[in-house]
Parts: sequence; structure tokens; C-alpha cells
Amino acid sequence: MLRVILGVVGGIIAGSLCIWGVETLNHILHPYPAGMEANDMEAFKSYIENLPFLGKFMVIVGYAVGALVSGFISTKIAKNGKPTAAVICGLIFLSFTIYNMMVLPTPIWFWILGILVWTLVLAGYRLASSKK
Repeated sequence: MLRVILGVVGGIIAGSLCIWGVETLNHILHPYPAGMEANDMEAFKSYIENLPFLGKFMVIVGYAVGALVSGFISTKIAKNGKPTAAVICGLIFLSFTIYNMMVLPTPIWFWILGILVWTLVLAGYRLASSKK
């Protein structure tokens, strides 16, 4: 049980770092408007709403990388051969994703991909479980 908990924690940390990395790259490619305050939610919503397709899609790419890595790392740490830690990581990330999509203006395709992408934790689990 302790290994599963540690696996979930490790998976969340690793997945979060991947998402952060891709989103940092995305902010370099699509910087915030000049003078935008970091805590101005209305300005941030406007930024998201006016973000081009690639800027929004990069968020999904970050989620995909985070899901794969999270599933992989959590499975390797848990070492129990079960997808439990990976699935828990996916559900935690999915909860945060749904919250963000409810708060921010996101198109329907983003909702669909934003939910489906977290099933990739199972691909990470499979990669970690393979004997090769």
C-alpha cells in the first residue's frame, strides 16, 4: 500500500513537471500580452480565449506527455503489476483538468481531448509493465 501511495505521489510530481515544461514552452511561443497582471483572471480568460489553435493544442500535448510519464513513473514506483497507481494519477489530473475547463473558456474539442488524454496513463502503465 505504501508503494502505491509513493507511486501516486511520484507520478503526480513527474506528470506535473512534464505539463509545466510543455506549458512553459507554449508561453514562450505565445507570450502573455504586455502589461498583463499574473493574478488578473479576466485578462487571463481573454488571453486563453484569443489563444490560437496551436496554443490550446499545446496544452493537450502537455497533458498527453504528463499522462504517459505519470502512468509510467507511478507504475515503476508501485511495483505491484497493477494499474492502480496510474489510474489514481489519471483521476487526480482529470479532476484538475475538468476544473480548469470549467473556469476557463475552452472549446468543445478541448473538452473532448482534455478528458480522453488522461487515459494515456494506461499506456504509461503498459510501458512500465512490459518486460522488454
